[in-house]
Amino acid sequence: MKHPGPVVTLLAGLVLGLFLLSLNATTGTKSASSYQEESPAASTSPSPKPSATPSSPAPTESTTSPTPSKSAQPNADYAGRTDDDSSAIAVSLRDGKAIAYFCDGHDKESWLKGDVKDDGTMKLTGKQGAELNGTLQDGKRIRGTVDLGGQRYGFTADKAVKPSGLYRATATVRGAKVDGGWIVLPGGNQVGILNRDDKPSPAPEIDPETGVVTIDGEQLTALPVTP
Repeated sequence: MKHPGPVVTLLAGLVLGLFLLSLNATTGTKSASSYQEESPAASTSPSPKPSATPSSPAPTESTTSPTPSKSAQPNADYAGRTDDDSSAIAVSLRDGKAIAYFCDGHDKESWLKGDVKDDGTMKLTGKQGAELNGTLQDGKRIRGTVDLGGQRYGFTADKAVKPSGLYRATATVRGAKVDGGWIVLPGGNQVGILNRDDKPSPAPEIDPETGVVTIDGEQLTALPVTP
């Protein structure tokens, strides 16, 4: 009787080989499937969008400090005489405006007015082409010229301290229209003209403290003149 040993052994080896071949095939498929599921390229999740670069803030407009304006000219009064000592002049300044009175104390006079520029220069005008051109110097004095009646007069008017300054009185006295102008100079001297119905004559003196003046027996009050 023959022993089945070799045949059984051969069959056992064949079964083992088939089993190992089947196991390898199964393991390879599973590994490939697992790789595809874990691969980033095969992932269905959308790629995160890059964050937007924050825009630079809009440049702020540079603030330029305004050029400081020149200081306003002081409110003050000025009085003095012409270079030839023939006449007097007074100028009153208020808030960039000026009024001036030129007077020789006899029969020549002129009221002038105009603006004062930031640099202290002024051009004042009056009747019959009268003109004053002056410059305020450090707020202490006015130096300039007056053109009147075909003549030019240089002058210097220093800052006046009351009662020095410019005064005027207008009224009707004994039926006559009266208009008087006075310049009280530093030191107390006075120069003025009084017009009665437009006829000039030397003006009587006023009381520099009160401005009171007597004209044809009647008392009037001459008041300080400002623009």
